[in-house]
Amino acid sequence: MIQPLLVPSVLLLALVTAERLFELWLARRHTAALLARGAYEVAPGHYPLIVGLHTVWLIGLWWLGAGHELHMTWLVVFLGLQCLRIWVLLTLGNRWTTRIIILPNAPLVSTGPYRLIRHPNYVVVVGEIAVLPLCLGLPWFALWFSLMNAALLVVRIHAEQGALDGSSHAST
Repeated sequence: MIQPLLVPSVLLLALVTAERLFELWLARRHTAALLARGAYEVAPGHYPLIVGLHTVWLIGLWWLGAGHELHMTWLVVFLGLQCLRIWVLLTLGNRWTTRIIILPNAPLVSTGPYRLIRHPNYVVVVGEIAVLPLCLGLPWFALWFSLMNAALLVVRIHAEQGALDGSSHAST
């Protein structure tokens, strides 16, 4: 039997891939604008590792998960994470970026999800790294990438927290 090209898992992966590409474009645009306003980057050394991890994660999901049946409970959780992602993006506006950028004399964002959690974007990222593979029935993939992501986030959050504590003007 011939399978349709747009099976739900392929559609989901296509949407996530498009979202990630859009976010990279948006982050570059915001970063350039912030730097033009006198901002500076903190701890850029780990950034290529984060990009690499997310790239391999997404390629692995395409390779192992395309064509799999979706687990609806996990899909609902994933969609909830996307709502939180949008809330974070809208709250930060043009200060949202994928890098640690310090904008001198800018107040720390304390509205939206930042009223409740200091780093809500990392809640989204941690959730997505685990939940999207679970949507596709890949629990070992979810565990492996969650562990690698956790190792990188320890470095990332330490650097960002240092920047926040040192200047209280970070944008992420």
